[in-house]
Amino acid sequence: MIHTAALYSFSPRDRATIAAVNIRGTSGILEAARMAGVERCVVTSSSAALPPASASRPATESDWASAGHESWSYHASKLAGERAALNAQVAVITVLPTAPVGPGDHRPTPTGKIILDLLRGRMPATLGGGLNVVPVEDVAAAHLLALERGRTGERYIAGGVNLTLVELWRLIARAAGTAQRTVQLPFAIAATAARVDAVRVRITGGQPAIPLEGVRMGRLEMYSSSAKAARELGYEATSADDAIERAVRWYRDNGYAA
Repeated sequence: MIHTAALYSFSPRDRATIAAVNIRGTSGILEAARMAGVERCVVTSSSAALPPASASRPATESDWASAGHESWSYHASKLAGERAALNAQVAVITVLPTAPVGPGDHRPTPTGKIILDLLRGRMPATLGGGLNVVPVEDVAAAHLLALERGRTGERYIAGGVNLTLVELWRLIARAAGTAQRTVQLPFAIAATAARVDAVRVRITGGQPAIPLEGVRMGRLEMYSSSAKAARELGYEATSADDAIERAVRWYRDNGYAA
C-alpha cells in the first residue's frame, strides 16, 4: 500500500482539519491496513519533517525538524504524521519528497506558484533561502522503489538538486524565455506583509496571499541529500531543469498562463 493523501493549506482556519487528515487520518489508515492484513505500507512524508541545513552539510534521514512550528500548521502536521506512521503496528517505510516540480500541478503547489508568478509577469521576491528541487516523476519512482526495496521503519529522502531561491528563479526564467528579475526582501518587511494579509484572511476568509508559514520557511536553507535512497533503493534523480521546462509547457498548454 502507498499512502500519499494529505491536506495542504496555509490557512489558519484549516488547522483542525489538517490535524484530522494528516495525523489522525494517517494513523487510522495504517490501522485499517493492519486489520486488512497489508504487509507493507509506504507513507508520503515531506522535507518539512527535516530541519534547515546548509549546502555543505545537507539534511539526511537521521535529521528531524523540531516540533516548534505553530500548532498543527501544515509543516508541523507532516512531522507529527510521519512520527505517527513510524509508530504504527504495521510495516511502514516513509518517503520524504523535497520540492516537486513538473507537469500536472493543478492547484498549484508553492513551487508551481513560483513558476506561474513568473509566467504571469509578476516579479518574484526572495528572502535569501534555498531548497531542494526534484522532478515529480522521480518522487513517484521513489515510492515504488521504497515499496519494493525499502527497509521497514526507515525514511528515504526523494530529492534532486539543492538551489538557492535566486538560482531557482533563474532556471524558471530561462525555461519561460523571460528576463530574470528578482527582489530581495528583508524578513521583517515580508513578515509584516504576511501579518497584514492574515488580518484580511480572518475578515474575508480564503487562502493567504502571503502565508506567514511560507515566509518563515523562505529565509531558511532547506538543503538535503538523497544518498541513502540512491544507495539502498537504486533511486536516481533526473534533471530539474527539464522538469521546470515541462512544468512551463504544461501551464501554458492548459491555460494557466500565456
